This record gives sequence, C-alpha cells and structure tokens, in this order.
Amino acid sequence: QSRLVESGGGLVQPGESLRLSCTVSGFSLNGQAIAWFRQAPGKKREGVVCISANGGNTNYADAVKGRFTISRDNANNRAYLQMNNLRPEDTAVYYCAASSSMPIRCGYYYETDWHSWGQGTQVTVSS
Repeated sequence: QSRLVESGGGLVQPGESLRLSCTVSGFSLNGQAIAWFRQAPGKKREGVVCISANGGNTNYADAVKGRFTISRDNANNRAYLQMNNLRPEDTAVYYCAASSSMPIRCGYYYETDWHSWGQGTQVTVSS
C-alpha cells in the first residue's frame, strides 16, 4: 500500500538546522509532486513548499523563503526538506504529501490535490 514516512524532526535552538526526510513506499516518486505542510499547535495546517513532478518548479511560502530548501531523490524514492536558521515560529508537526496531478508546476493551496500523506514529524524550535 502507499505510504509516506517522515523522519528527522526534533528539538533545536533558534538559528540551528534540521533536515527532514520523506520516504515513499508502495508507489514511485517518478511522476509525483511532493509537498511539505506543517501544523502548529492551535493552528490550521498550512503549505510550506512543493516541488513539481519534473523537479523544475518549486513554490515556497513567504515565511520560509531563503531558509528552507526542498529536494527530491527519485532513485531512492525520497524527498527532503532542509531547514536552516530555524525560528520558534517554525515549531509544528511537519507532513509530506504526494500528488500525481502536478507534472510541471505545483501548488499547495488545496489539500485535496494531495493523495497520500505521512503521519508527521515534530519540529520544536526553542531556547
């Protein structure tokens, strides 16, 4: 069955970095767009970044531009989120998701576009 598993979360201090991984099983990442979402305590889940299936288009939320980088490794069926210069407001559960409907351009505005989701990994930024 289709499955996405996030890993790499943890507790860090402001200014530090984390690298999240999303491991996909049950289907190939080829032809799939990938997105990272996050949900902070008491807030709605929000899109953070996505990358199109062909890897040629990325779309970052303003809050993370210049600090976060999404990447993908189709050969190993994995995607990554490199998070630098973390801030307390980045504290959230981070989810990866896959979509088969975004071959060239991607967007994370409609969660219904994303057919498979991971269970999430906690990121806490605190001094």
